[in-house]
Order: sequence, then structure tokens, then C-alpha cells
Amino acid sequence: MAQITAGTWNFDPTHTEVGFTVRHLMSKVRGKFEKFEASLTTAPDITQSTTTATIDLSSINTGTPDRDAHLRSADFFSVESHPTMTFVSTGVVQKSDTEFVVTGDLTIKDVTKPVELAVEFLGEGGDPWGGTRVGVEATTTISRKAFGIDFNIPLEGDKVMIGDKINVIIAGEAVLAQ
Repeated sequence: MAQITAGTWNFDPTHTEVGFTVRHLMSKVRGKFEKFEASLTTAPDITQSTTTATIDLSSINTGTPDRDAHLRSADFFSVESHPTMTFVSTGVVQKSDTEFVVTGDLTIKDVTKPVELAVEFLGEGGDPWGGTRVGVEATTTISRKAFGIDFNIPLEGDKVMIGDKINVIIAGEAVLAQ
């Protein structure tokens, strides 16, 4: 079984990325959130571990400033009235030495829905600065409409400009608190 030192781990924002992809017309748009705080509290029984995250929605970056401004608007995130999204874990199931399913509550625009993250544990080890780090990668797919984000532009043939499914990819490195 995976061995992770029990304690509180804080995700290093310079070595963690909260990214996503969404269908747009005939391609996919990629983006990320540049400001967030996240922590992991591990227990000797890894299935008793917990994690929380708060993401600053105004920090969205798709590489196109006009699109980012539109995503911050009332058509999408309404960041003036809903500046953050949050995740709070509710359970952990270990599938193998390196594979886990983390369940939790995701809140966007005051709508809370359960989600499952497929998590790959990438290992634990020392860093050059005397700290201890763990690496994880987590993925999930959510429906943006389930969170009240349903702006779209209809296209001919019963198609729409923006897909409903958002693929979320979190590549994280966390440092054990001293």
C-alpha cells in the first residue's frame, strides 16, 4: 500500500496546476486557474485523509484576455458575487498502491454537487530545501450546467458553441508543514 507521512500538506502553487478543457466549436479550449489554496491532511489510515481547496475564479487564464473577461462575467462565473469555488473531500477509497478515488463536494456559484476525483499518487520524497513533498494528479469531469453555468450560442443542426462537459486536471505537489 502507498505510504504517505501523516500530517498536513500544503500545495505549492508554483508546482501545482488546476487546469481544464472544454469543447468549443470543433476544438477544445484549455485553461487554468492561477490563484488557489489547497491542503491535504493525511492520516496513518490513508482512507481517513482529507483535502480542501479554494480557487480564485478571477484568476482564470485561457491565454485570451477577452475570453477570460467573459468567463468572469455573469454569463459564466459571476466573479463579483461568487469569487471562489471550493472543494471539500468527503471520502477516500484506495484502489491500488498508487490509485485512489476521492469523493467530495464542489461548490461553484453557491451550487454544491458531489464529485469523484480519480487520483494518482506519484510518490513522496525529500526536496533540495530540506522539506518533504508528495505528488498527485487528479482528474474528473463535471457538467457546467449542473452548477448553473449554462450560457451558450446555438449553431445550426442542433449544435451549440460550448460543450457542457468540463474535464478537470489537477497536477499537484504538496509540502509537509513543519
